[in-house]
Amino acid sequence: MDIIIILGYLAAILIGVSLGLIGGGGSILTVPVLVYILNIDPVLATAYSLFVVGTTSLVGAGNYMRQGLVDYKTAIVFAIPSFIAVFLTRKFLVPWLPDPLFSIGEMEITKNVGIMVFFAIIMLAASYSMIKGKKKGSEEEENGEVKFNIPMIALEGSVVGVITGIVGAGGGFLIIPALVLLARLPMKLAVGTSLLIIAAKSLIGFLGDLGNQTIDWQMLLIFTGLSVIGIFIGSTLSKKINDKALKKGFGWFVLIMGIYIIGKELLSL
Repeated sequence: MDIIIILGYLAAILIGVSLGLIGGGGSILTVPVLVYILNIDPVLATAYSLFVVGTTSLVGAGNYMRQGLVDYKTAIVFAIPSFIAVFLTRKFLVPWLPDPLFSIGEMEITKNVGIMVFFAIIMLAASYSMIKGKKKGSEEEENGEVKFNIPMIALEGSVVGVITGIVGAGGGFLIIPALVLLARLPMKLAVGTSLLIIAAKSLIGFLGDLGNQTIDWQMLLIFTGLSVIGIFIGSTLSKKINDKALKKGFGWFVLIMGIYIIGKELLSL
């Protein structure tokens, strides 16, 4: 087996570890691995990513369910408006955006660059909030007791859905901060709930690609299987790391990825 293919399959395990440990990182890691390491067409890689991330997240969510670390009520109230917002954004808002978005002198800012920079700015804002943390919270928050606010969580789901629809990715990078910072879920409960939302969103999205793409099921199932192994590793590691450290580590990871995306897009101008 070619060394490049081996590296790609090893990266599949790391994708699973990321999802199991922090409840995110799937989409933003899977597509580059498929495109740059396994040399798969970007459009097909996006479809593969939905299946890999969706299946792996579903397995991971099941693991968190057994531990009682999924808030089903939050997942439902968050996910339904999020799905609707993603659909409406992809169908109406994204096609409406002009290309190029605007010009600065002789430099044109294309739709693709604008979307990716917007995505990165959202990531930077989320990472700052996660790294900075908050002042000592109440005993209820420390013990994971959630004050449920249906209108606020539904609004958060809609906003995240619009942003996800615009950037074509997002997953845990947008869901986790919303659940932790706005819905006030403890980090580990947010990870489990996020995995369930990501699984539903990704697998529904993949169904839309089945008639449009020729799927290499052998490669896809091997890659997905390795990613599933990774999510069990990540879930095990998460038990040994406290909420505060996990939250801060997630924030730094999002910060690094946000800076990378901004640098890459600006250099392409």
